[in-house]
Amino acid sequence: MAAYTILVRRIPLLLLFYFSLAEDFNPLDYLRREHTLTKPYQGSGLSVPLWDFVGNTLVTNSHIRLTSDHQSIKGAIWNNVPCIVRNWELHVNFKVHGSGKTLFGDGFAIWYTKDRMQMGNVFGNSDQFVGLAIFLDTYSNHNGPHNHQHPYISAMVNNGSLAYDHDDDGTHTQLAGCEAQFRNKNYDTHVAVRYHNTELKVSMDIDNKNEWKECFTVKGVLLPVGYYFGVSAATGELADNHDIISVKFYELDTDDTNDTPPYTGLPEAKYMEEPRDRVDENKGSYLLGNLSGIKLFFVIILIIIGVCVCGVVGFVVFQKRQENSRKRFY
Repeated sequence: MAAYTILVRRIPLLLLFYFSLAEDFNPLDYLRREHTLTKPYQGSGLSVPLWDFVGNTLVTNSHIRLTSDHQSIKGAIWNNVPCIVRNWELHVNFKVHGSGKTLFGDGFAIWYTKDRMQMGNVFGNSDQFVGLAIFLDTYSNHNGPHNHQHPYISAMVNNGSLAYDHDDDGTHTQLAGCEAQFRNKNYDTHVAVRYHNTELKVSMDIDNKNEWKECFTVKGVLLPVGYYFGVSAATGELADNHDIISVKFYELDTDDTNDTPPYTGLPEAKYMEEPRDRVDENKGSYLLGNLSGIKLFFVIILIIIGVCVCGVVGFVVFQKRQENSRKRFY
């Protein structure tokens, strides 16, 4: 009788727990804790269980700050357990914010790569990586004309032979992309990366509607198992706070058979966007657009000096012509 009474009392708690899970998780998928990062972050000391951080990363009670709103810094956090799941979905709850109103950058990236903890110049990670990268590019003073505005979300698959081109904002190596105004929001912002049967789908929840909006879908993407998840960020001449609130990894509950062995070759994408035409940075009005700070100041000074010199020379030539014209009448 006592056991029955205890069970009855616990039923409301069990129901509450069940419904709370139903709100956060798709019941058809399975949350894998070994690839998940949620609050509270810290274990013993400054360690984060199952995750390693590098660079300027700062762990707080409410978020993990990859970079603060300061120039020329990098930070990253990497899961230290390789992923052996074929079909998965990764949800990243993030916040990008800073004091810049019209100028800010650079952005952050979500990685699924063969190597980890290798800092570099591609949003804080190394170039010519092997794996998948999802770039959330906020660099407002972007290089060259493109047919999109920033912030911008795009995907790149690399077998180690491709280099990310900062001058083109990666548009010559991207699979697909979309505009996403996720910066300086006063509510939670999320991005979801779903990989299922060689199809890569990226969605976002940045409008405070608690629903996913598709960014892009790419078919024919081959990703091997055994790679690592990570998130990195970087600032340059422009800066922002890049905060990660949570990373949740779901193994998809699908009807796929596992008779075939998992793919173990190099990452491959069968379809990519056509390279976009762009104006040479060294021509036209984009020259000034690509300069900033002291460089732009000196360019403006040189232009003013040049205009003044041309004006003086023109005035002297005009005076000489006037004098020669008067001499003809004497």
